[in-house]
This record gives sequence, structure tokens and C-alpha cells, in this order.
Amino acid sequence: MRVAFVGKGGSGKTTLSALFARHLARSGAPVVAIDGDINQHLAQALGLGEDEPFAAPPLSARTGEIKDYLRGANPRIASRDAMVKTTPPGRGSRLLRLLGDDEVHSRHVQEVGGVPLMVTGAFAGSDLGVACYHSKLGAVELYLNHLVDGPGEYVVVDMTAGADAFASGLFTRFDMTFLVVEPTRKSLSVYHQYRDHAAEFGIPVAVVGNKVAGADDLAFLRARVGEDLLAHCELSRYVRAQEQGRDSGELERPNSRALDRLRAAVDGRGKDWDAFQRHAVEFHLRNAAAWADAATGRDLAAQIDPDFRHGPAALPAFA
Repeated sequence: MRVAFVGKGGSGKTTLSALFARHLARSGAPVVAIDGDINQHLAQALGLGEDEPFAAPPLSARTGEIKDYLRGANPRIASRDAMVKTTPPGRGSRLLRLLGDDEVHSRHVQEVGGVPLMVTGAFAGSDLGVACYHSKLGAVELYLNHLVDGPGEYVVVDMTAGADAFASGLFTRFDMTFLVVEPTRKSLSVYHQYRDHAAEFGIPVAVVGNKVAGADDLAFLRARVGEDLLAHCELSRYVRAQEQGRDSGELERPNSRALDRLRAAVDGRGKDWDAFQRHAVEFHLRNAAAWADAATGRDLAAQIDPDFRHGPAALPAFA
């Protein structure tokens, strides 16, 4: 199951992404965390030291190689240059299993704080003024497009701040999106944007209140979010100690119970592979018409394999 954490900058989505991924890993569940934020802080939130390098290469550093691997022998994709971030798999493509023995996981995963982690990669000096961050997120989109994950398996992605995730079809790649909201009017403005955009495509969104200091904060959120409020996390001495590099002990019990509620919400959702495939095709056609046909000089609608059906049933034939 794929889980995204989104929210206004500073709302605590990176912290909650790390807490949730670690919560899953400690239970023994297979999990991969992905830092998909322009500010690459998830490794540090998971416990990587300030002077400790993240050794695995970022996904965006090898997007070409990832394309070559995933397209496999798919005759509809002539080359890596013809493959864009929305190109869906088809017959002949290589599909991925979570933490499988493949080139993507073996090259790009590094364990941090007990959690297997992949990173998108930060902006470099050469990117400034000439590239947007979505070009780097394309590698994440390709990964999720070709992944066949099952019940009890988790991908946790810390996404870009605000409603920026809607600038690509990446927001449709998740089974559940957790919108992290502080008890402030500014934070709630992002909630309204995300809720309305997601509803247009039937994307499930649940709100997680964060940094709740007391009954007034909780009442504020309930009055404005209503039934969308799935859980809330209290102001945490544990988190503050971690952020300061001090011995943090154990996460407070109310906050641990909130993580339990998040997992229960994810586990309670069924995997809708038909909707996943439908969204993949729709956004590929949108991108082809908007820019990708012109950029590649090809009719990218021809990359869609009408006889391909994503999901576990595709693995024996196409893995």
C-alpha cells in the first residue's frame, strides 16, 4: 500500500512520515520510505547524523538507467529518451516487488534508523533557474508506476509542501494520502485545496492534526475539518528531543496510538488496481498532449498497451 504525507510547509509532514515509517518497520512490516520533498530531510528525521552521508545515490541521479531497466523489452518504448515519467508499463516491461532483488532497490535503498530509504535528490547548482523539482520526482513516479505491492507492504512518501503535488499525476499513485494540518488557519488553507482537487479524481485523503497543544486546538480542527480528521498528534517532547539530537526515550502513548489509527486506515483500504491503471493512462495522455509529444517528437499515446492489466496477476507474465 502506498501512503503519501502532504501538508503546508512546516506542518510536520516529514516528522510524521518518519514516525509512521519507523512504526511500520518496528512491527516487522516490509516498508520503503521515499523522500520526495524538495527539502531532503527525511533521512535526518529517521536518525541519520548531521555529519553522516546518505551513501545510496538519489533516484534522480540515475533516471536514465532506471528507465532502461523498467522498459525492459517493451516494444512500445523505443528508448529511454522516448520514456517519460508517466509512461505506464506494458507487456515486456519489468515490474517491481517491494524490496525485490532488482536494480532499483539494490542500488538506491539505504537503511536509516531501521527503515529502508530512497531519496529523490536535492536541487543542484546546475538546476537553479532552469529546472523544476518535478523533473526529479519523475523517477519516483516511474517507480510507483511499475511497482506491484500487496497487503501488509508499505511505501511511505514524504511529498512536496502545499498543493504542489497536483502539478503532476503523482498524487494518483497512492492508496491513502495523509494531509498533515496544524491548528492554524494558514495550514487549513492547504487542506481545502487538497481536499477539493483529490475529490475530483476520487483520491482518498484523511487529515492528521499535528502539534495539538490542548482541547482548544483539537476543537478548532474538529470544527473546520469534521469527519476528515482521522487522528491527531500532540506536541511531542520525544520529537523535539530527536530534532535537537538528544536521547529521546519513547514516543508518547497518545501519539503512538495515533500512528496505530493511521495504519488501520491504510490496512482498511482495498487495492484498486483498475483505478490505478485508469489514472495512469489518463495522466499519461494529459502529459503527452500538454508537452511530452512535442518534447520527444513522438505520439506517446502509442505507449499505452490496451491488453495490459496492472497488479499481481501481471507478475508471472511480465516480471
